[in-house]
Amino acid sequence: MTRAASTSTVAIHDEYDIVHVRHAAREAASTAGFSLVQQTKLVTAASELARNALVYGGGGQAEIVVENLGGNPTVRMSFTDKGPGIPDIDAAMADGFTTGSGLGLGLGGAKRLADHFRIESEPGRGTMVEISMSVRRIAGP
Repeated sequence: MTRAASTSTVAIHDEYDIVHVRHAAREAASTAGFSLVQQTKLVTAASELARNALVYGGGGQAEIVVENLGGNPTVRMSFTDKGPGIPDIDAAMADGFTTGSGLGLGLGGAKRLADHFRIESEPGRGTMVEISMSVRRIAGP
């Protein structure tokens, strides 16, 4: 059973909005019961994807949802923009690829940090990236 516990939407129009996305992601991760390491991973991925939406997509929005999927708290985040889109997703996912001045680790790095990663993009129609992460339980003795 999937039940949305909480949802927040953050507009991404300037650098300050990236800070707001980071804060909302940390709050969602804390609400879901993530460890400090998991919170850091989620916030890092959120920051990279929000920056991509701003720098390459001209702005957009982030939607952050805390869900209970089969008894396992999960944070799902989607980042959308109406920018120029990504003409070659495979190339954009490769470490080191950048059309700007960054390190080229944003999309690939976010994918490695998340449990689930999905990207949709079409030239001239913008980009949507969705990631999710679930609580890690440490098995007892």
